[in-house]
Amino acid sequence: MADYFTDLLNSYRAKGAFVDANLLLVYFVGSYDRRLITKFKRTIAYTEDDFDLLTAIIAFFSNVVTTPNVLTEVNGLSNQLPESSRSSYYSEFANRVDTLEEHFIESRLASHSSHFTKFGLTDSGIIELVKDKYLVITDDLRLAHYCENIGVDVINFNHIRTMNWNP
Repeated sequence: MADYFTDLLNSYRAKGAFVDANLLLVYFVGSYDRRLITKFKRTIAYTEDDFDLLTAIIAFFSNVVTTPNVLTEVNGLSNQLPESSRSSYYSEFANRVDTLEEHFIESRLASHSSHFTKFGLTDSGIIELVKDKYLVITDDLRLAHYCENIGVDVINFNHIRTMNWNP
């Protein structure tokens, strides 16, 4: 299985990857203060080792793409951080956003896709954006399974984190 992940990552290294909102939140929070990962209610299911693995995966790609909808979700979840941390956190947030390649998917396009009634706006936009372009990295089993079924290359982060796999 590790060979499969390595081959998939290598095939998208130059093209890029799309990191889903939950993982992007882990990356942003961990980049600000890795100790918060296991304390913040939105990232408590992850460890500092998960952050290290995710950071290594993100660094592996020539570019990481996102959408305004995903960044809005990450921002909304970030607002649940303690108020005393928010100002300095958002400075780091801005630094991380600068490293991403942002693509706009019109809500009209995403909401008229066949995926919309199943996934809503954000995930439909992801699916519309990544088709034949980017590798999806997610911890959302339902999204990962759907992507696999429609021929979109995807890695479920939960699979590689349990393998202690390293890119």
